[in-house]
Amino acid sequence: MVSLIAPVTNTRPKSGRLLPFLLALASCLLTASLSAELKLPNIFGDHMVLQQDKPVHVWGWETAGAKISVTWAGQTRATTSSQAGKWSVHFDPVKASFSGRKLVVTSGTQSLSFADILVGEVWLCGGQSNMEWTLRSTRDADLEIDSADYPAIRFIRLPKVARLEPQQDFPVENPEHPVGNWRLATTEQVENCTGVGYYFARRLHRYLKVPIGLIDTSWGGTMAQHWVSRETLQPVLEMKPYFDGFTEKLKVWAEGGGEEGARKRFQADLESWETKAAEARTKNERLPRKPNANAYQDPASQSQPAGMYNGLITPVAPFTLRGVVFYQGENNSFAESWKPFHRTFPAVISDWRKAFGNPEMPFGIIQIAGWSTRRSMTYDMNHHTNIIREIQFDTWQNTPRTGLIVTFDTNSNGSIHPQRKLPIGERTARWALAEVYQVQDSKSRSPLEWRGPVYESFVIEKDKVTVSFRAETNRGLRLDQDVEIGFYIAGQDRIFHHARAQIIKDSQLQVWSDDVPQPVAVRYGWSNLPMGGLMNFRELPAYPFRTDKWPLTPHQSTGSYLAQ
Repeated sequence: MVSLIAPVTNTRPKSGRLLPFLLALASCLLTASLSAELKLPNIFGDHMVLQQDKPVHVWGWETAGAKISVTWAGQTRATTSSQAGKWSVHFDPVKASFSGRKLVVTSGTQSLSFADILVGEVWLCGGQSNMEWTLRSTRDADLEIDSADYPAIRFIRLPKVARLEPQQDFPVENPEHPVGNWRLATTEQVENCTGVGYYFARRLHRYLKVPIGLIDTSWGGTMAQHWVSRETLQPVLEMKPYFDGFTEKLKVWAEGGGEEGARKRFQADLESWETKAAEARTKNERLPRKPNANAYQDPASQSQPAGMYNGLITPVAPFTLRGVVFYQGENNSFAESWKPFHRTFPAVISDWRKAFGNPEMPFGIIQIAGWSTRRSMTYDMNHHTNIIREIQFDTWQNTPRTGLIVTFDTNSNGSIHPQRKLPIGERTARWALAEVYQVQDSKSRSPLEWRGPVYESFVIEKDKVTVSFRAETNRGLRLDQDVEIGFYIAGQDRIFHHARAQIIKDSQLQVWSDDVPQPVAVRYGWSNLPMGGLMNFRELPAYPFRTDKWPLTPHQSTGSYLAQ
């Protein structure tokens, strides 16, 4: 693979040095343009997968006015680099192929060649840590890694890059590094693949019988606003505290001496810690927290509004792909970080579709699971995670060409990272096969089922509430092992109680409680760590729902969430 380090765009001159800085920058750019070499972005490399049945985009850089020739799959395209040193070509669509081919780019005496390229389906896997979670960290890693034998499933995990401005490329340490290079889903290399992505790709590969390529841009601990452009975020009122906080960090960094100042502070704090740690050992006391070097990094390269969009999405946005699978929301479930989510989460979809130049790009939304333990009923009913799941559900309902995949039943303990990624990947693949690839059941010739029961309406009948679900999702409605869990019911006082439930007429649910003789509202799977066994004939779990629109006031928050 050809390595190209992305230009540094987060350098900020100190006050009073702007003119010399600009002159120096212009000089550097002029020198760079004069000595430019033929380059392609690092998303192109040996063993990659290119998208079938769509025009394939290939682009790169070269000295202004240079003649470029690109050959791929029996086609040759010629172009000339622009005054800015950029060039771009498109190839006619190619059918899926397991035969490794070459992509060759030449300019004068320079030539770049990428080998063992397959043609199939390419998907981008985005989000935070539950998408980043590698196959080696999943519950079934002991079996899956040793049995992985899918050389036609290829994946590339991008390095974690956050920037103030959109980047043209991402850096790669070397051609053998597990990050930044295309790798094969085989025992020797697959452990670094996203777990959800692996199970998703494996099912697609086995059903469609074509190569699968995964581009992994996930980054643990990120919020939705990190994956949205600055232009989109600026008008969002709830984003002001985040912009203000980040601006203050940049100011403190600059006033503190930048890199050199941070190095000195870290060294001083480390020496202080060593002294205190030695004293604690002498007294047999608990050691103080050791300074973390990450806390002394330039904030311009850390989490920030639009930072990951600039560093990870814009470098690959020109690449041709089929769609996106996105698993994010946990870090918008703390304190008051839920407040901008109703604007920022849908904006991830619209901004990525705009960046990739595809307003109908398929977008699979993976709904967050839960973690921690149950506390009081009031705590559970108002927890941040319920807000995030509801916004994800509403985004699905209001955004064409999207799908929502349920995950709450995959977590059995207090970890924020459910280790059972297999059902998540399989359910996501069901959505893609049904909605993107239009697969039908081979026996009934009806659309492939991929959704669990979706709440539609309710009717109050004396002391019971009858809940109905959408017709295309309620076939064979059932309770897992006939156990009634995860149901809540409230009266006019809006105080919820655990409820009983039963299936009636094969497609409706009846809910009641002796403690609520005059019910008003029902909720299901409504908790930080939800429980529930409501499913349909295909054993696809029901989506968490509520029949009310009452305000939710999460702990550690001011103000309440009102459903849109």
